[in-house]
Amino acid sequence: MFESRIFWLILLGVFISLLYLLSPILTPFFLGALLAYLGDPLADRLEAVKVSRTWAVVIVFLGLIILMCLIVLVLIPAITSQIDTLGNRMPQYIDWMKSHFGSTLEKLFNISVKDFSIDNIKALMSEHIGSASQVARSFIGSLSGPIGIVITFLTYLFLTPVVTFYLLRDWDILVNKIDELIPRQYKAITHELMRRSDFVLSGFLRGQLLVMLALGIIYSVGLSIIGLDMAIVIGMFAGFVSFVPYLGLIVGIVIAGIMALLQFQDWAHPLGVGIVFVIAQVIEGTILTPKLVGDRTGLHPVAVLFSVLAGGQLFGFMGVLLALPVTAVINVFLSYFKNSYLSSDAYNEVSEESFKLPKEQYINHEKSE
Repeated sequence: MFESRIFWLILLGVFISLLYLLSPILTPFFLGALLAYLGDPLADRLEAVKVSRTWAVVIVFLGLIILMCLIVLVLIPAITSQIDTLGNRMPQYIDWMKSHFGSTLEKLFNISVKDFSIDNIKALMSEHIGSASQVARSFIGSLSGPIGIVITFLTYLFLTPVVTFYLLRDWDILVNKIDELIPRQYKAITHELMRRSDFVLSGFLRGQLLVMLALGIIYSVGLSIIGLDMAIVIGMFAGFVSFVPYLGLIVGIVIAGIMALLQFQDWAHPLGVGIVFVIAQVIEGTILTPKLVGDRTGLHPVAVLFSVLAGGQLFGFMGVLLALPVTAVINVFLSYFKNSYLSSDAYNEVSEESFKLPKEQYINHEKSE
């Protein structure tokens, strides 16, 4: 029995090591598995009304593609227009910032604002973009350079839909194959853990995606009402990163506040930005999260932050995306084993001897008093 456990622990360690080593090329497979997992209930419902599995998958797959295309067609032109507007107005923003905050910037950052121009900013951005490219290249292994990045992106763009389609088509078959490999003595506990994990994971993923989308729309609409040029860019970005507690709020309010100050050159509009984000957080906390997500994960905010940082450190951007779902499933397992332990004889068995001090300790205790 002990040797069997050692074997499975070693096998688990090898599997985790392989995941770590292959992480640069696993992105399309993880994304495909995630999309297939989210789309499987829809395919099952179509099968329930006498639609074949293949046609059900085709319908769900085309629905996902159409939805993504609509989002891209709506967002890309608006984002491009807002970025162009920012580029055209940047010299004006720089001049205003130099005239109002020049001395403060010189004291805080020990820089000369006289040399602070659009050309210097472009050079600085180019330097950081170059650094970002190096980080991006770490995700794609041996491929390097701009051409390699483009090829890898196109490869992921092609592979992800293919992986999604085949996994979605054969999802039930794969689940049954895995179920057949589970030892009979562990089937009951495995099915219970999988049921709980599916309940937590499916609700969390679908709910969190809807919360992120809703927050992005609320932020974008609110900032547009204020008149901020970068409303959609900032709003959707803040909504996207809102899966990390308070990150969307902090990043969004800082960036939007700075842009509002530069664009309107007063303090009323940054205050309006703060009001927009506060209202959005109230809506999220009282309506969106309770209705769409609930408290299924049971994760403390500190645990959420740690899991996201640990996922990013170990597996990069894909680790950040998968950190919360994986942590939620781990929490299900820990909760189950904790409850099993609390209901076990090892925890509840009490003997009279456990309440008695050894005679020597009792005598020493009496003398000390």
